[in-house]
Amino acid sequence: MDFTRRTILAGATALAAAPVIARKPALRSGSGSLIVNPLVRQRADAQVFRHTDGWYYMTGSVPEYDRLVLRRSRTLAGLATAQERVLWRHLSSGPMSGFLWAPELHLIDGKWIMYFAAGPSGGGEDVFRIRTYAVTCDGADPMTGTWSVLGQLQTAWDSFNLDSTSFVHRGVRYLAWAQREDGIDTNSNLYLAPLKSALTLGAKPARLTVPTLDWEVRGFKVAEAPAFLARNGQVFITYSASATDARYCMGMLSAKDDADLMNPAVWTKSPQPVFKSSPEHKVFGPGHNSFTVDEAGRDMLVYHARDYENISGDPLFDPNRHTRVQPFKYRADGSPDFGVPLANGRL
Repeated sequence: MDFTRRTILAGATALAAAPVIARKPALRSGSGSLIVNPLVRQRADAQVFRHTDGWYYMTGSVPEYDRLVLRRSRTLAGLATAQERVLWRHLSSGPMSGFLWAPELHLIDGKWIMYFAAGPSGGGEDVFRIRTYAVTCDGADPMTGTWSVLGQLQTAWDSFNLDSTSFVHRGVRYLAWAQREDGIDTNSNLYLAPLKSALTLGAKPARLTVPTLDWEVRGFKVAEAPAFLARNGQVFITYSASATDARYCMGMLSAKDDADLMNPAVWTKSPQPVFKSSPEHKVFGPGHNSFTVDEAGRDMLVYHARDYENISGDPLFDPNRHTRVQPFKYRADGSPDFGVPLANGRL
């Protein structure tokens, strides 16, 4: 809402005449500062997590798609104003000279690794020859160390792939990512494999899901941006589907905590989106999420979305996918209930 002196005065007059109504307090970070959405403007594909060192770390795609960035804060709310460091910039030529998409930071075997997707510069269809790469830090502090290219992710076949995320479950480190597979008429499907090293798979990948439902194929046939959550004796992988405009939405795969995650048959797909646009709240195209907790340990959904529905030109070049956060709860069966995207303003 656009606040002016007139609306503030009008609101004060109305409040003076209105009955007192008990309201829930606004959600605050540990420092007492208010969490306000959007948390960080013009940062898409956001990853936020609270590390064991007590810091919140955040990275995401910048509108120029030309650099990898990182910020951190002692509080979730503090990410809004935290100083951002450029870790690495795209090269002047070659396969990592074009768009840089969807970075994710992980500590693997004691070293900081940032996965990202990149393609070559030069224009034309070749700029969408997107593959996954990683850079690594030479020190224990990712904000002060020197970052350099580690290499390219080696998948089972050479094709469009992006949105790599890593997690450890029952002592095994996995990689989940999106990739196009020859013989399947989709833009990308979701895959999972244990990791032998940061850039080497430890087994043949499992294809977890292919976009086939009507809400997964609007504009493009997409399943991308996996994010892992383990709660209540179950594991969940959320993902994003359809074109990156207001049709963008989130789906979810579910399995039992003790299941063989590499067996696609143990995963159940949500029949409907678990999170989608809210015209009422003026939040459009929510997706590419991650999970974190607030300072009190409450589960928080991190995602990007726009404040408007209509976009001029290619949605990928509209800069206003903003990072947002909001709490979520669980249903009686233990599955997460993300609700609807909350309107801009304090939580």
